[in-house]
Amino acid sequence: MKPETWLETLNCAVEGVLEAVRTQRHMRWHSLAALGVLVLAPRLGVTPGEFALLCLAAGLVLVAELINTAFESLVDLACPRYDPLARSAKDVAAGAVLVASFGAAAVGWVVLGPRLSQFGAALPTGPAGPMAAAAILLTVIVAVVLLKALLGRGAPLHGGFPSGHAAVSFAVATLLTLHTRDWMVAALAGLLALMVSHSRLLLRIHSRGEVLAGGALGAGLALALHYLVLPGGMP
Repeated sequence: MKPETWLETLNCAVEGVLEAVRTQRHMRWHSLAALGVLVLAPRLGVTPGEFALLCLAAGLVLVAELINTAFESLVDLACPRYDPLARSAKDVAAGAVLVASFGAAAVGWVVLGPRLSQFGAALPTGPAGPMAAAAILLTVIVAVVLLKALLGRGAPLHGGFPSGHAAVSFAVATLLTLHTRDWMVAALAGLLALMVSHSRLLLRIHSRGEVLAGGALGAGLALALHYLVLPGGMP
């Protein structure tokens, strides 16, 4: 029955949110994460503008999760049996939540990262450091996704060209090396990147060529974008 007053409309909207929280585990996790950020942010001394960005980022993730939940219910209602198009529709809707989550994580890293951890000292001083790191890592992830989509080999998290794990791990190692100029940090970061990449070979998820391509892509993009994104290049 269609609601007749604004109060009934509001009640329906609240019921929708409660239904999503009751039935969707990811909605509960996203809600707890948003609550934690909103409670912690004022205590960390964020500016009003930064707080508004955090609220917007958290709200976008929750909205995406609500839309995804509604979309899944509609697909199940329209197509109770398995259908490739129904699966594709659900996957795309879930992808919207993933993209929103990556965006929110980037905002949280830029705003809260330097305030939460001493790791921020390993980045260039000033606001450009965290933003540059987030921009570079997100660019590497997008490049991997585009290549896998265009080449159509393997699954997003299992196989395919190039190896996303190798790309991200070598991008992080390259950034740490450039930003710290410490041979010990560079050696440890490089060793961890090699271990992550080697694990993909041991598990037979990627071929040697896919791992090498991923490592080269991640390190190359991080090195090139370091000078393009950061004002003045290397600190």
